[in-house]
Amino acid sequence: MARLRFSGRAACCMAFVLAAALTTTHAGAQQTLIAQASTTREQYPTRPIRWIVPLPAGGGADIVARTIAERLSKNIGQQVIVDNRPGGGTVIGADLAAKAPPDGYTLLLGTATTHAINASLVRKLPYDPVKDFAPITLVAVLPQIIVSHPSLPVASLKDLIALARRRPGEIFFASTGNGSANHLGGEMLNAVAGLKNVHVPYKGAAPALTDLLAGQVQFMFTTIPPALPHVKSGRLRALAVANARRSSLLPGLPTTAENGAPGVEASSWNGVLVPAGAPRDIIAKLHTEIGAVMKLPGVGGRLASAGVEPTLTTPEEFAAFIESETARYAKVVKSSGARVD
Repeated sequence: MARLRFSGRAACCMAFVLAAALTTTHAGAQQTLIAQASTTREQYPTRPIRWIVPLPAGGGADIVARTIAERLSKNIGQQVIVDNRPGGGTVIGADLAAKAPPDGYTLLLGTATTHAINASLVRKLPYDPVKDFAPITLVAVLPQIIVSHPSLPVASLKDLIALARRRPGEIFFASTGNGSANHLGGEMLNAVAGLKNVHVPYKGAAPALTDLLAGQVQFMFTTIPPALPHVKSGRLRALAVANARRSSLLPGLPTTAENGAPGVEASSWNGVLVPAGAPRDIIAKLHTEIGAVMKLPGVGGRLASAGVEPTLTTPEEFAAFIESETARYAKVVKSSGARVD
């Protein structure tokens, strides 16, 4: 069989042709992959979305997520599955979301704790609230109220303050976890009124309310949604709204300022975030779809009737809000001396 031989110049030309062909093939493959990725994002979502809630089922944050997820699932044609991951003062759920693939199929319901309080409260936070997440929108602000067990002989916040001064270290208040907004609310009350009430942390609103209803603890700061049915039934007594203004759901309930504790304000909030690095078009898609859901009377009205103030922001506005809340709570954490190792 004859063997083909190339001169130096011919071999060089042949090498050039092969290199060009390979380069063209590689470029074509890259263009194909880019086109496929673009098409996939345009069709997003093509499978179920997991929405991590770093608190147990039954609390205010869970109510917000499930109310939105139910209608969002219908609108986007894919199921949005609420995945409750409580523990560690919301650190476990937030860290899980931070380390998820940034493909738009994992959302986090961020809270004041995950994205404002933990930054100054937790010494070794395993995630960065700013660098590890991309904000989508703030969706809810949840004013808090102070509720007590009926066995505690008080009818108002003023009564509670007077009783606590007579019984230092004998009155226990529950919270949804160390460093939570309601924990810091209790610490603010101690600081402002000169009290020594004892903090008892729980893993969420549901277990905290369970022990409060059983009389194992005497009072707590809590969002309105999980406590309202118990207030209406008389199983809990509402003492004050920990906000600058009264709640439309409990218009007769005075604020903390009206009850002798000015400056004691504690409100929770919820927002939607995705892991950092998510494509901008997916972030835009999520913002558009969640915004459309929030504007529906069946969603906004349902949240409002549960004591939640529905809210919608741009991703940039939400990022600025997180920054301001982080600074605000850093001062509260420092003055209270609260710390989680």
